[in-house]
Amino acid sequence: MAVVFSDLHTESGLKSLEEHLSGKSYVSGESLTKDDVKVYAAVPSCPGGDFPNASKWYERVSSHLSVSFPGKAAGVRIASGGAPLAEVVSAGKPEAAAADDDDDDIDLFGEETEEEKKAAEEREAAKKASTKKKESGKSSVLMDVKPWDDETDMKKLEEAVRSIEMPGLLWGASKLAPVGYGIKKLQIMLTIVDDLVSGDALIEDHLLVEPANEYIQSCDIVAFNKI
Repeated sequence: MAVVFSDLHTESGLKSLEEHLSGKSYVSGESLTKDDVKVYAAVPSCPGGDFPNASKWYERVSSHLSVSFPGKAAGVRIASGGAPLAEVVSAGKPEAAAADDDDDDIDLFGEETEEEKKAAEEREAAKKASTKKKESGKSSVLMDVKPWDDETDMKKLEEAVRSIEMPGLLWGASKLAPVGYGIKKLQIMLTIVDDLVSGDALIEDHLLVEPANEYIQSCDIVAFNKI
């Protein structure tokens, strides 16, 4: 049976998470899974004392992710012990705007999306085409994408980012985070096959050229971790 969490940026959403985590260490059992990372990305900050189960879970996941993303973060508050992935959910920015409604509903056990199926097919094709016996390495990347000003349509900016498709590239979870003066930036995760996609080339040859640069002023790789 599917487990769905909605509006995790609200008190009612956190209450449902708090109840689900009663007697559990993690969302789907007693060990960290992709389900925890997916829910973590939808929670704007540590839930606090009113939600003890959710708060303990949040700090537990942060501790795991700090090991997976050891790179130095910039422009955000880093939690105790260092957790660069906190940028995804703006841990130091409680006033960050909530993600679109489509991102608030998290179906942990739903069917595979078309995007995921396409990414799987691309990975399989890349594997067959390779003459190497050793499987190509992969990397998990966290990227900041900044607009030109506060009037930039952030929905269209994200659409422009996700419209970029190539073998070995899979876009993941995203969040809007405040920069200042009413301007927000898009924080987005992506997985790349190292032999097929270069993070720097992705930015210079695709994100900062037409038509994407109509909305995108700059891009920065915040964290880069080998999988």
